[in-house]
Amino acid sequence: MAKNTADSGGIGKALKKYLITGILVWLPIAVTLWVITYIVSASDQLINLLPEHWQPMHLIGFNIPGLGVIVAVLVLFVTGLFGANVLGRRIIAAWDALLGRIPVVKSIYSSVKKVSESLLSDSRQSFKTPLLVNFPHPGVWSVAFVSGNVPEVLLDSLPLLAEDDEYLNVYVPTTPNPTGGYYITVKKSDTRALDMSVDDALKYIISLGMVGPDGHEQNEQQETLPLQQHGSH
Repeated sequence: MAKNTADSGGIGKALKKYLITGILVWLPIAVTLWVITYIVSASDQLINLLPEHWQPMHLIGFNIPGLGVIVAVLVLFVTGLFGANVLGRRIIAAWDALLGRIPVVKSIYSSVKKVSESLLSDSRQSFKTPLLVNFPHPGVWSVAFVSGNVPEVLLDSLPLLAEDDEYLNVYVPTTPNPTGGYYITVKKSDTRALDMSVDDALKYIISLGMVGPDGHEQNEQQETLPLQQHGSH
């Protein structure tokens, strides 16, 4: 009887192991396919904005899946070319000024514009330097990104620092969704530089620390040692 119970338990553990392994194999594939399908389906709706006599259904009698993605890429490329010249910049500036006069729309548009420019542009305000900061309290280190210079109005209200020190504005993202987080001002002397790119740091955050800068999974011991070393300073 005891032997049968042990055999049943072993079979149950094996089935659970194989089911979990199967989920780990198929879940990323399913989510990736779902996201791609959603993007293609949403992009194909752009075709409906074209004049009816230009739409594939009218020209060849059937729709072409993914054609909306090509149209979206072309629209973005042409818009980029237009916005890169002097005339285009003036028109975009006038458009920004117009939207900036509309209540409610002004707040939403300006916020989205500033965040997108910080994340996507090559300006100095973009996230370019990952580092470690003491957050949310001393002795606990979090991965953060330098997000720009501290405005003078803030510097005037902050305590004076030594000549070889300075204040940094940093963004501490949450995990696994880095689009939410905390914007804090810290002393540069209270931070630790990281020898990794922004992309590697984001992968590290999104993967809950399981994917290191080299793209390989990290074991628990490798993850805790750096934090213990930094905590000893």
